[in-house]
Amino acid sequence: MTTITDIPTPLVRGVTLLPVSARRWRVLDTRGRVLGHLRTEAVAAGIRYHAERFEVGAARMRGLGSFWSAREAVDCLRYLR
Repeated sequence: MTTITDIPTPLVRGVTLLPVSARRWRVLDTRGRVLGHLRTEAVAAGIRYHAERFEVGAARMRGLGSFWSAREAVDCLRYLR
């Protein structure tokens, strides 16, 4: 069985992933601007990647979508700017 600590930092071309916790990374573009966060979740079918952004007004993380690959989640952050 896979635990969340067994998930290595995903590799996604064109961004830098900085670890925030054991299952969350801050996603930076090539200029160093924050695009959002990438969070992982272990489910029975595999690993789900969640694209999230911090909502200042509500002081919470807002989910943008769940994906089966880190690349798709990062693409969501890129295109929903």
